[in-house]
Amino acid sequence: MIRALGAAAFLAAAVLAAAAPGARASAADYTADPNHSRLEFTGVQAGAPFKGVFRKFTALIVFAPDALATAHFDVQIEVNSLDSMDKDRDTTMRSADIFDVAHFPTARYVTRSFTRTPAGYTATGALTLRGVTRDVPIDFKFEAAPGGATLVGAAKLKRLDFGVGQGDWKSTEWVGDAVNVAFSLALNAKPAP
Repeated sequence: MIRALGAAAFLAAAVLAAAAPGARASAADYTADPNHSRLEFTGVQAGAPFKGVFRKFTALIVFAPDALATAHFDVQIEVNSLDSMDKDRDTTMRSADIFDVAHFPTARYVTRSFTRTPAGYTATGALTLRGVTRDVPIDFKFEAAPGGATLVGAAKLKRLDFGVGQGDWKSTEWVGDAVNVAFSLALNAKPAP
């Protein structure tokens, strides 16, 4: 059994067993509260940064600091809900040359593993955007609260890695390749079955 758990998991299990005999670590289930959660991105257009948000997304979060082996994030984003506070830019971003929302209406991020860092945690996961799937690490902090938790973090990616920019928009002369993503999720604990 020790071999199957691995050294890190065995150490965590031993600490928990010492603290509470018979208790077993398991991650808690949460869903993001859409009214108090935010998913935003920052890009550069014509040398100036601009910010946008996705108004509609869901996040199913399974996480506990002492149960990283069973942690899991599954985030689905309605790409058409993007809002960069500029109607013309939003129309262009929804077009076939950028996000192509007619053919790729959703993006999805699913985690594969988690590690603890001095500042919080890092998750490794796959982002599927515009039909392309690539690994994107996210750095985040998690804070439990009565009945829920908060999850705040960020990621960096390159839009052209996902084909976000076809035709004239492949050029980085007017729109930068680098995109910063930031999120702040208010999580509600799912009731135990």
